[in-house]
Amino acid sequence: MKGADSLNYGWAGTILNVDLSRRKIVKEPLKKELALNYLGGRGMNSKILFDRVKSKINPFGPKNVLIFGVGPANGTLAPGSNRFTVTAISPQSGTLGDANSGGFFGAFLKFAGYDAIAITGRAKKPVYLWIDDSVVEIREAKHLWGKTTWETDEIIKEEVGNPEVGLACIGPAGENLVNYACVIAERSRAAGRCGIGAVMGSKKLKAIAVSGTGGVKIAHPDLLMKVVRENYEVLLMDESYYKAFSVEGSPSLIEMYNLMGALPTRNFQTGVFEKAEDLSGKRFVKNYVVQSKACFGCFLHCSHWYEIREGKYAGAKGEGLEYEAICGFGSRCGNSDLASTIVANELCNKYGLDAISTSGSIAFALECFERGLITTDDTGGVKLEWGNPDQIIDLVTKIANREGFGDFLAYGVKIMAEKIGDEAKKFAPHVKGVEIINADPRGPKAWALGYAVATRGADHLRAFPIGEFHFSADIAEEMFGTRDAVDLRKFKGKGKMVAWHENIRAVMDSLEICVYNAARTTVSREILEKGFFFPKALAKLIFAITGIKFDEADVLRTGERIVNLERVLNVKSGYSRKDDTLPLRFLKEPMPSGPLEGETVNLDPMLNEYYKARGWNVKTGIPTRKKLEKLGLKEAAKELHAQNSKSH
Repeated sequence: MKGADSLNYGWAGTILNVDLSRRKIVKEPLKKELALNYLGGRGMNSKILFDRVKSKINPFGPKNVLIFGVGPANGTLAPGSNRFTVTAISPQSGTLGDANSGGFFGAFLKFAGYDAIAITGRAKKPVYLWIDDSVVEIREAKHLWGKTTWETDEIIKEEVGNPEVGLACIGPAGENLVNYACVIAERSRAAGRCGIGAVMGSKKLKAIAVSGTGGVKIAHPDLLMKVVRENYEVLLMDESYYKAFSVEGSPSLIEMYNLMGALPTRNFQTGVFEKAEDLSGKRFVKNYVVQSKACFGCFLHCSHWYEIREGKYAGAKGEGLEYEAICGFGSRCGNSDLASTIVANELCNKYGLDAISTSGSIAFALECFERGLITTDDTGGVKLEWGNPDQIIDLVTKIANREGFGDFLAYGVKIMAEKIGDEAKKFAPHVKGVEIINADPRGPKAWALGYAVATRGADHLRAFPIGEFHFSADIAEEMFGTRDAVDLRKFKGKGKMVAWHENIRAVMDSLEICVYNAARTTVSREILEKGFFFPKALAKLIFAITGIKFDEADVLRTGERIVNLERVLNVKSGYSRKDDTLPLRFLKEPMPSGPLEGETVNLDPMLNEYYKARGWNVKTGIPTRKKLEKLGLKEAAKELHAQNSKSH
């Protein structure tokens, strides 16, 4: 790492500290060590959380730290440089939780001059934070409490006199401390996972509105444009991917996962949905899409403006609808009514609910009812049934308001299963309290491992091991030691693959680059290395923006440092190898039919390989002191060693 004498380029240079209990605002200069070792966004947030939360706390207590972070790429022309990360101790897992969102909020926060906002305490009455460049105010929000995110967005923009401000807020679900409430930016951009919206609600913080008129200083603008062009060129080489995502967006994945046999159907009872065509991206575009829409700095424009023009849901219109919501409220609930998934997702956006966890909790309840583990005595007299769109929509509203049976669903799958009993735990789809996303882990095995070890609970984006789909066997053998790494049914090489992808993804999340803008074509290694899923391109991007020369080893080491620090946070919360697992359904229950018939997940050999690749203790899954110190995590090593000594 060279040229690291200053932070003149890329970073805004300021962390904004807000104590809601004392209504105190302090601006803190960004420390060079923090920026160079963790870059920004996810990495910086995790480090701030580690530094400021030193003991086990109540996620809904005033000691929890809520952090909004952006990275060096935010506000630049880097492809997909629109993300921001929100971090806190999660009410679902009791450990590190974070959520990532796109749109324009991240760029606006950077333009206002801030790399992160760290929020502590709890307001006595509802408030919102107004940031207008250097002016920061804590404003009363009593009139906003109880409003939806859409209403809040409209009211605040009118109050500040600027319809173009970036705005992130919670809805009634966050106010009511639904365990998987989320933060919504710009009405439809969900920072969805881990219940961060509930943490925001516990602090009585309704929203953050930001207006920024500054810019981002770039060290080498010409080089940045060269890196941008190269990444675009590689993306365009993958014609099938670009066409699918620029037209259909992520809903195009419905058909792909169904053909693979990994489309979650009726709470993962099987992986093929007989009416998947009714939920397809093609059907969505043909019947409901008005036009495409892009986030800041994106040429892929994978989002959409939609409108339902006829039928009982006529009048619903807005932006968004991703694969996760279609599958979650669709096949996962046995529902083939595409329009109803649009409405359910729109309600999640308005109420501030994570669509994955909401639909996952509903689908889990449907199977429990089918098996007789819960009855109408538990549901308030309602007979739960697969494929009932009106019932699904009604339950979304009940969850947000914690009304009737919705109050039970608001706990999420883990607590629901604990309350129902041991039989329900066998098919409760969660890892560490966070609901599993919509791809059956009995399909791509690297993804299964990624769910099990993700530092924020069941998650595909921590690893996002696209190499399993898109790398050639030759590249797999060169990088991971075996051609089996790209065979979806085999287990060898998956540990090394997941560890490598996790390191890359940690850097991308810390720069705040969208995964959909990272090239994934199956051509030569030389061309692959021009895309952001390889350290060479990321190193060039970092140098172009910041002027600090990272090499490929620096990139991978930075990602490894972030993952290890997050793992330390997990271990300090009581997690170890025993928790890096999947529900028994995926480990013991063979896929009953379809292309993956007979498949289960053999997790242990993949875990062994993963821990070895990480340099962790294979028996416990805990990072060794030697590994942590090698990565410069001496304080983390000291704390972990002290904790382990006490436990023994």
